[in-house]
Amino acid sequence: MTHPSLCVNGLTAGYAERPVLESIDLDIAPGEITVIVGANACGKSTLLRTLSRLLPPSRGEVLLDGKSIHRLPARQLARQLGLLSQSPIAPEGITVLDLVSRGRHPHQGLFQRWTRDDDTAVLAALNATDTAALAERAVDELSGGQRQRVWIAMALAQQTDILLLDEPTTFLDINHQVEVLDLLTDLNHARGTTIVMVLHELNLAARYADVLIAMSDGQIHASGPPEQVLTREMVKEVFGLESHITPDPVTGKPMMVPVGRHGMKAAKNEAMSS
Repeated sequence: MTHPSLCVNGLTAGYAERPVLESIDLDIAPGEITVIVGANACGKSTLLRTLSRLLPPSRGEVLLDGKSIHRLPARQLARQLGLLSQSPIAPEGITVLDLVSRGRHPHQGLFQRWTRDDDTAVLAALNATDTAALAERAVDELSGGQRQRVWIAMALAQQTDILLLDEPTTFLDINHQVEVLDLLTDLNHARGTTIVMVLHELNLAARYADVLIAMSDGQIHASGPPEQVLTREMVKEVFGLESHITPDPVTGKPMMVPVGRHGMKAAKNEAMSS
């Protein structure tokens, strides 16, 4: 299977003349799961918005299979690249079924009607996110966690080759966080979908990433397999946090244990008493 390529060359982007990203070069690994981590306001969401062409770069370019995404027709781009933003807003009163069905709009041509394939894609997305029972409910009546799963269902129904997700586990309890990340991994393995997502939780990021990108001050601080990127030095330099790195007892990937001020005090007291 040939996976579409997504890359940025010399990318600078920001808001109101204030650059957030500075001269970034990046090749997204086709057919793999890339997870972006970093401190607040380091440019993670800005990078995702620029990759999806929601935010135009002030310099540089974003290329999809060698073509500028800003020169592609909107419907063509939407069939290849999907985005779940950090705080999506649903039209007032829209039902879950109607919202998830909107993920099929890029596949509807001017003269093409709704098909059985569209029904199948929507139902599969609802079932995968455990939201089928909510289909007739209004989205604005749902809890934050339920709404988040519905938005993920809409993104899945779009069935794109590349899926960008900004904090897809927001509002979810730990059980649903793991379920969503397992679901995205299943999608990656079954369809070869290239997945790029922003996560705050470092240990979940390391567990699910094929490629881990650590950002700092609008730059890529480190990029590569989690075993190479999630180190004590990176955590200190990017997050300003002392930590220990130990193997994840489930996957063997690196796991970060924060120290914190009280942890350091406890360690000093124990050292003094021994």
